[in-house]
Amino acid sequence: MTKRMENKIAFVTGGGSGIGAATAIRLAEEGATVVVCGRREEPLKDVVATIRENGGRADYRVADVSDESAFVGAMDAVAKEFGGLDVLVNNAVAFNWGALAEMSTEDWHANFTTTVDGTFWGTRKAMQLMKENGGAIVNIASICGVFGTAWMSGYSAAKAAVINFSRAAASEGAVDNIRCNVVIPGVVETPATEGMLSHDQAKSNTTKLIPMKRVGHPEELANAVLFLASDEASYITGATLAVDGGRGSDLYTAMD
Repeated sequence: MTKRMENKIAFVTGGGSGIGAATAIRLAEEGATVVVCGRREEPLKDVVATIRENGGRADYRVADVSDESAFVGAMDAVAKEFGGLDVLVNNAVAFNWGALAEMSTEDWHANFTTTVDGTFWGTRKAMQLMKENGGAIVNIASICGVFGTAWMSGYSAAKAAVINFSRAAASEGAVDNIRCNVVIPGVVETPATEGMLSHDQAKSNTTKLIPMKRVGHPEELANAVLFLASDEASYITGATLAVDGGRGSDLYTAMD
């Protein structure tokens, strides 16, 4: 490993599984001290144990990203304990799905609290903590935020908001050398997609729409986050990086 994240302090939300866990492990492999945040303690402890067993430095904080005071308080505590914050990965997500015509207002709003409000709270606090020394914020969106997706109207709207919010944050943060970029996953094998991908026919139908003819792996998303968080991306801000096997770039499959 190149240790390109040596001496960096990184905070990863939704860090107990899937893309968040893979990202935390990858950042630690490259030398970062990583703090994973989430609602459930056991998965966070498992990620920290994996990192430490491989010689990395890690800790965890139990906090619900949809709870502003708990989330921001955890970020403040980490910055105080470890001497600052260099990287924030806003990965936590919560959503409801269902037919738009039957969706309640409560269910609609539930799509935004963690995904949009949480990304705002985290980004705002990160910009405050990074003002003196700069830093990198990587927000995780979704291909659903680029293309409309049936049964996922609230989630799609929330992820679209994350993309444009990140562009605005990049514009404001640039003067303080705070970069803000977005990774846009396609279909990735995570606990959230396990139910769908466990059915052979559903998985086959999904992969047919992907030019690379397979779904992604969390580690492939983690590598993209690592790049945008590292100094190798020092002149990149306000960018969106699709990691989707070509799903978003192929006109035929996008319209199929």
